[in-house]
Amino acid sequence: MFQLGTTSTLVYSSGESLSSKVVNQTALRAPRERDWRDIYRRRLAITDFAVIVVVVFGSQFLFFGWASAQVAGLASMFLLNYSVLSLILIVSWTLILSAYGSRADRVAGTGTAEYRIVFDSSLRLFGVFAIVAFLLQFAFSRGYFVVAFPIGTLGLICSRWRWRRWLSKEREQGRFTAKVLLVGSEVSVIHTARQLASQPHAGYLVVGACLPSGRIADYLPGTQIPVAGSVDRVMQAIVATGADTVVLTSSDELSPERIRELSWSLEPGRQHLVVAPSLTDIGGPRIHTRPVAGLPLIHVETPRYEGFKRYQKRLFDLVTSGSLLLVLSPVLALVAMGIRLSTPGSVFFRQQRVGLNGSLFFMLKFRSMVVDAEAQLSDLESADRAEGNTVLFKMRDDPRVTPIGKWLRRYSLDELPQLINVLRGEMSLIGPRPPLQKEVDLYDTHVHRRFLVKPGITGLWQVSGRSNLSWEDSVRLDLYYVENWSMVGDFVILMKTARAVFGSDGAY
Repeated sequence: MFQLGTTSTLVYSSGESLSSKVVNQTALRAPRERDWRDIYRRRLAITDFAVIVVVVFGSQFLFFGWASAQVAGLASMFLLNYSVLSLILIVSWTLILSAYGSRADRVAGTGTAEYRIVFDSSLRLFGVFAIVAFLLQFAFSRGYFVVAFPIGTLGLICSRWRWRRWLSKEREQGRFTAKVLLVGSEVSVIHTARQLASQPHAGYLVVGACLPSGRIADYLPGTQIPVAGSVDRVMQAIVATGADTVVLTSSDELSPERIRELSWSLEPGRQHLVVAPSLTDIGGPRIHTRPVAGLPLIHVETPRYEGFKRYQKRLFDLVTSGSLLLVLSPVLALVAMGIRLSTPGSVFFRQQRVGLNGSLFFMLKFRSMVVDAEAQLSDLESADRAEGNTVLFKMRDDPRVTPIGKWLRRYSLDELPQLINVLRGEMSLIGPRPPLQKEVDLYDTHVHRRFLVKPGITGLWQVSGRSNLSWEDSVRLDLYYVENWSMVGDFVILMKTARAVFGSDGAY
């Protein structure tokens, strides 16, 4: 059983049916309150403006001080003070962030679209300034713009990241969220509710549901979500639950005409309609909406594992793994020395794993267990297995782990030799976990899709809980990566990996 929030309770006075109370309330529009979207958007605008002001005037002061330096254009026909230029840049930068929708509630707080819009809009702005400077022959200081653009863009992204961290904490408490009414079949509603509950930072709090044969005051099986009525009473349920967003989880129960009428009846700007298709674990870049003959067709691109993207990933792996091996060579030497002096046996542990397209390779690790660890495995497997994981064997307190091995595992230092596997082309920096052959023998057919890409040192499984994850969650994350991988996504996972390693959660 899981609970999505206490705001989902339906309250109505005794002696009065909910339906009659709802009908009476629909005639009266509640006074418009300040929407959390407006509040958050305003805070982002203020912070963006502050960052831009500091960076632009800071760049001006760095190169010119507070002197009234001027720049001439078109053979001195136009004179422009740098302070005026800075003001124009500040206003333009603030406006273009708004014009490109960088503060829209659909992108703010989740996903990478917000960061991409901030970068793209900033790049376009400075491109326009460069073109204008060329056409009007303004002799701008290159250093002024070279400093202002990257530092300002980085400052904006860091500011948005800090706001996102704050917003995630607020949403975990049920604040700054869209109050969702789910409409559809019982199976689709429960599935959608569970998915939304697993990602509270996305900002969707389920407060009620409408089912084909819904009875008021019932609850969805296994949840604390009240059934606010049938699919024929959506508007009444909106008022009763206080929902501001209607999510259609399946449309078989509602005709196209009814859905269109429902969208018309929602209050513009305050109430929203969302259609959730029967697709899961699909990344945003693969989804494209195209209206055809009045139908909102959703195009889902099939994943591709060849061509330029694969060469780009290999080049990134080569450069990064080579650089990391060079930079971390003192750390590798110290770890190897510590293992050699503290426990008998070899420094490295070689184990056969399954890689790209089912090929076998030997994965390298620093040895963190006793020498005869493999011989003791069969006894331990029958005695204890990781909780909720029926395929992977992971003991929280494995007696085979050496004292120095516990420290190496806590900070994932035992994984560093896998950089050699990456350099040799057997692994990638980012990818699914490389499994053992005996684990592969237990796989369902669909799980073999994880072999369409190279296994990785880190991946979604590591930044999402590592050994704390159940087998089903591990598979879902690996397959999501395989279906939706991109270079931008790899960079995000790398940044999250550092936090996961230092946090050491799920490392054992």
